[in-house]
Amino acid sequence: MSRSYHIITYGCQMNVHDSETMAGLLEELGYRKAARPEEADLILLNTCCVRETAEQRILGRLGELMRLKRSNPGLILAVAGCLGQEPGAVERIRRRARGVDIILGTHNLYRLPLLVKEVERLRGSGSAKPVIEVWSTAAGRTEAEDRDPGTDGRRRAVGEDLPVRREPGVRAWVTIMYGCDNFCSYCIVPYVRGRERSRLPEDIRREVASLVGEGYREVVLLGQNVNSYGKDLPPGPGRSFSALLRDLDRTPGLARIRYTTSHPRNFTEDIIEAVAEAEHVCENFHLPAQSGSSRILKAMNRGYTREDYLRLIERIRSRVPEAAFSTDLIVGFPGETDRDFEDTLSLVREVRFDSAFTFAYSPRSGTPAARAEGQVPEAVKKERLARLIQLQTDISLERNRAEVGRTLEVLVEGPAEGRSGWGAGRSRTNKLVLFPVDGDASPDLGCLVGRELLVTIERAAPWSLEGRLHR
Repeated sequence: MSRSYHIITYGCQMNVHDSETMAGLLEELGYRKAARPEEADLILLNTCCVRETAEQRILGRLGELMRLKRSNPGLILAVAGCLGQEPGAVERIRRRARGVDIILGTHNLYRLPLLVKEVERLRGSGSAKPVIEVWSTAAGRTEAEDRDPGTDGRRRAVGEDLPVRREPGVRAWVTIMYGCDNFCSYCIVPYVRGRERSRLPEDIRREVASLVGEGYREVVLLGQNVNSYGKDLPPGPGRSFSALLRDLDRTPGLARIRYTTSHPRNFTEDIIEAVAEAEHVCENFHLPAQSGSSRILKAMNRGYTREDYLRLIERIRSRVPEAAFSTDLIVGFPGETDRDFEDTLSLVREVRFDSAFTFAYSPRSGTPAARAEGQVPEAVKKERLARLIQLQTDISLERNRAEVGRTLEVLVEGPAEGRSGWGAGRSRTNKLVLFPVDGDASPDLGCLVGRELLVTIERAAPWSLEGRLHR
């Protein structure tokens, strides 16, 4: 009898790709994808814990899913991902949802099929005991395995040789490394994802070539800090991020290469040169600034000053004049004064980011910033965030209005969301471009998906552009 699964994903693109891997593992086990949780025999929540609000949303969703569990006792309910790695989180999950059957972390997702089988075995013996397997970075494999790129342990540590069930489309996520060694004072990621571990370049090349063969036109290279790619590998060709970009740029049939996320601290001249020289590497740079105040950047343990960041932007623009920039910004970090916040606003005005992801600081237990003095009141954080969002919205609109009248190369992705008769795609600088495809003279959208077409921009909004296709 066919069984079905449904995965609910929270968090970053790394989590999205982890969900694709777990979907592949479940399908190898004989499960098929269910469109809705109500139709599934197994529901898996792939979790995030970067912010406290994310954890609260996940625990709330677990409470909702327990109603399904009560109406369907045979349902397997699993929790995977970052949340389980946080100290005390397993107990919090169990308190909120006693009926959870599986809890696993970030280091052992490849063992999901074994854990599902163990739940089935226990149920066959009349036991309702949950299966909990959350490893620390070192547990479950030896340090020698982690260091030696030739061992099975190393390949497991970087998710190698695992099945992936991707959705059909134009873009595919490709993880090139796991973990983070930066230890920013506000961030839980190094504690839940572990230290940096890079995949071998030949494995990445093989995966990208296979994706092109499957019809994908764009790949997005993923890592908590892609600039650090290869630093943990023995010296060899292709074992730096700039070398990897140049290498993948030669992949036949690949239209575009993007990557996220880069850390400003080690965005080297060689990476800038690689982007400038490579034909298929896109000219959009996501560089999380986090703050415009050097004092706050030091407290965040970011490893650069405001002046360092501005010099990096200048170096990139001098070598890649058409570059577009996006960033991450945090307001209300412990100790942030009005002057510090004004420094952030002035940085935004000076750089003129095309877009920004903006957040109010949220303390995470286990990080130094959560214990710091000078926690900023919520009302102050809310007011600062509103001002920052308004400023960036105004700048994003101005940046997009500058595109009106220009003709951009757009990789067509499919129908525009919520707009019948319109298509959507992305420019090389990652701007969302919408264009009409209805009418007797317009081509069929299905024939355009995956093609790079020219669109002349006629209208601009803060987060999108509208134009007409060139015939």
